[in-house]
Amino acid sequence: MKKVLKIFLLIISIPVVLFIIFLTYATIADYKPEPTELVYQSEKPDFLNDTIEYNLMIWNIGYCGLDKSMDFFYDGGKAVFSTKENVSQNIENIGNYIKEKSVLIDFFLLQEVDLNSKRSYYNNEQELIQSKIPDYKSFFGKNYESFFVPVPIKKPYAKVLGGLVTYSIYEPSNSTRYSFPGGFAWPKRLFELDRCFLVNRYNLVNGKELLIINTHNSAYDDGTQRKEQMEYMKNYLLDEYKSGNYIIVGGDWNQCPSNFKADFTDYKMDTLERMDISAELLPDWNWVYQNKIPTNRRLQIAFDKKNTLTTVIDFYLTSPNIEVLDVFAEDLEFENTDHQPVFMSIKLINN
Repeated sequence: MKKVLKIFLLIISIPVVLFIIFLTYATIADYKPEPTELVYQSEKPDFLNDTIEYNLMIWNIGYCGLDKSMDFFYDGGKAVFSTKENVSQNIENIGNYIKEKSVLIDFFLLQEVDLNSKRSYYNNEQELIQSKIPDYKSFFGKNYESFFVPVPIKKPYAKVLGGLVTYSIYEPSNSTRYSFPGGFAWPKRLFELDRCFLVNRYNLVNGKELLIINTHNSAYDDGTQRKEQMEYMKNYLLDEYKSGNYIIVGGDWNQCPSNFKADFTDYKMDTLERMDISAELLPDWNWVYQNKIPTNRRLQIAFDKKNTLTTVIDFYLTSPNIEVLDVFAEDLEFENTDHQPVFMSIKLINN
């Protein structure tokens, strides 16, 4: 009887020990970014004209794995991965779209770009997209790295390496990754994103600097992390503005702009767990968005224009010394990703 009990205890202890080993390794191997990390330093930066128009596009490309055919387990759906063929086609279509727009766009700010992940079949999407726009320089800010994400249990997400990419026709003086504060508690944080924003600095002929900031704020939290991140970003932006710089922030904020009111005619507005940025955060700055076309869809079901819940969480923020000339989103009906591209044209205000 004692022998049988020992064997039984041994059998049930093996998975416990393996799980402890797994967590220990994950803790040791966990990506632990510094508060700031220099991504790129130029020896010969460009000097940008301070009187011409500049054009930007922001787009969360959903690692090219969240096309219109997908629902997603994290959003209440069931699917984990798209097919390899779908991912390849999404990469091709997104790359071609960016190539088409590159005639007019100075800065592309992309989020959820994979370099080496199971979910996107280990494609280096940064390089594949840049091959379509070889005249642009690209800058990568890592915000997701895990050797093995263990959920969902039956079909794990596994290896992930991805982040933000800014493509620029101009040579910045430098590009720097800034870590957002906070995050999930251990052990969940081992398998979640390490949120950040990526700052490209450009010299201007008037002696000041233009900052192009690519951001991807938290999702799936109770709102505490997003508020903390916004306070951190506010302090950073105000310090830079006091120095006389011009600042543009664009990306996926995972929250609506302050006091947002949708004017969708063909889509349903998503009000589930909605969070708006406080109007008091930066009252003198410009939240730049459009309200006619949704920029993001919820992934509870595959895309269905009549029933899919949609919202606007992709937009820009500009400092008071920037004049916004135009902003619009293009309705691609979520063909290749769960977000839509948003465009903005600006001029600098010289006092």
